[in-house]
Amino acid sequence: MIVTGLQIAAVLAIALYLAFWQKSVRRRKAQTWECLLARLRPEWSARELSEQFLWKEGLSATPEDAWQRMEGPRGLWVMYQNARVMLEMADFADKHCEGVDRLLIETLHSDAMQIRVCVLMALAQYAFTHAGEGVRVNAYRAAAMYTGMAARMTQLLQENAAVMVPDFVAAM
Repeated sequence: MIVTGLQIAAVLAIALYLAFWQKSVRRRKAQTWECLLARLRPEWSARELSEQFLWKEGLSATPEDAWQRMEGPRGLWVMYQNARVMLEMADFADKHCEGVDRLLIETLHSDAMQIRVCVLMALAQYAFTHAGEGVRVNAYRAAAMYTGMAARMTQLLQENAAVMVPDFVAAM
């Protein structure tokens, strides 16, 4: 009797999860460019870490400097959330623009996943060591990938939807 109840509960949980997932996929597919831009979090910008932010990869700060400029976990969380939004922007450009460079789209997908993993690792380490050396290194790595992803996103937009570049730059 208990096993049957657990099986029913498991099936219901899976069904609810799949329904929620399907709804979120539909919502993401129906998004407009303006909705995506509005979801970018401007509370912190990587402009403080690079003079060429949005135009060129690389940081002009040391790991210790970067940690302070990104305001610790606050900047990491903004990078985590913006990486997902930029991934959705790449998918949007892929769907709505002709001749999009597939390698660039795949690179953006890879960047987003690597940024999110680095941020989660840094936040987990921060929870235990409070900004130890490993946290600063992972945060620096995430920030370097984030500036690279932002530069590649700008490149994608310049090549395929130049009218969207000013809005993207203003939102970042």
